[in-house]
Amino acid sequence: MITVEEWALVRRLHLNEGVSQREIAKRLGIARNTIAKAIKSEKPPKYEGVDRSSGLRSLEPRIRELLSQNARMPATVLAERLAWTGSITWFRETVARLRPEYAPADPADRLNYAAGDQTQCDLWFPPVKIPLGAGQTGSPPVLVMVSGFSRFITAVMLPSRTTPDLLAGMWQLISSQLLAVPRRLIWDNEAGIGRGNHFAAGVSAFTGMLATRIVQLKPFDPESKGIVERANQYLETSFLPGRSFTSPDDFNRQLAAWLPTANARTVRRLGGKPIEFIGQDRAMMLPVPPLAPLVGFTARVRLPRDYYVRVASNDYSVDPTAIGRLVDVTATCLR
Repeated sequence: MITVEEWALVRRLHLNEGVSQREIAKRLGIARNTIAKAIKSEKPPKYEGVDRSSGLRSLEPRIRELLSQNARMPATVLAERLAWTGSITWFRETVARLRPEYAPADPADRLNYAAGDQTQCDLWFPPVKIPLGAGQTGSPPVLVMVSGFSRFITAVMLPSRTTPDLLAGMWQLISSQLLAVPRRLIWDNEAGIGRGNHFAAGVSAFTGMLATRIVQLKPFDPESKGIVERANQYLETSFLPGRSFTSPDDFNRQLAAWLPTANARTVRRLGGKPIEFIGQDRAMMLPVPPLAPLVGFTARVRLPRDYYVRVASNDYSVDPTAIGRLVDVTATCLR
């Protein structure tokens, strides 16, 4: 069957322009018999669809029965169980119409956070290029930690997302900005922290020194870390615009000067300001240990003849008199 547009074109070519039926069939790729019928027809073609819904109406009771047993059963499985051979699109639409009667929407509860219980951690990569020295630029990660109860924001730019820098960054924020140790540190599956319930080297010792624990969330669980992710967006829209940075140190100086303003803002969910609630938070947290945990990059190597050691893709010279001896290498982002 040809369309109305093709029917009109055929009649115009033949009746108005005198094009032969053979030439029209060649131009349009339509059978000559169809061309002849179109020329003879005084009315445009009318498509009469086949009523496919009647078959589905007869199957609806059985679809309902299966949905009552398992409301989450996929439409393809239902079609297989019922030996449906018609259009899968029609079948999906019918199942989508019936499913809400058997699978009500899953509500999302509003989470409540106890004072001192948790601080959410995440890495924010600011969309700016920062001079790193030697003519290089980049966007180093910013460790953001936000208390669940008070919404108090702490943040610092790190050299990298490696385990030593992540641990050093957490210690810096806890000891100098948060001033107390949360009972839980909430992370996603950041490789520098660990994967598959196995922590990276040094993480367990770090949490043991602070008497806290790290909880890594399952994938696709945005609600459980939504506070810090909203803080990342707040940093990007409120701290970053209109600023320029000459180095990561300059970024951290500007960030440290701005954070008191961020923590003095009114948070609608709190009905107050983070700075007004952080005292309650700290009172229920653990005290900062008097002895700092071992953080940063550490290694013991035998100094080669070229008397250089490598740390994070950088080579550093050592006194040549130590060639052949074991030397301890330590590097940290703390200042």
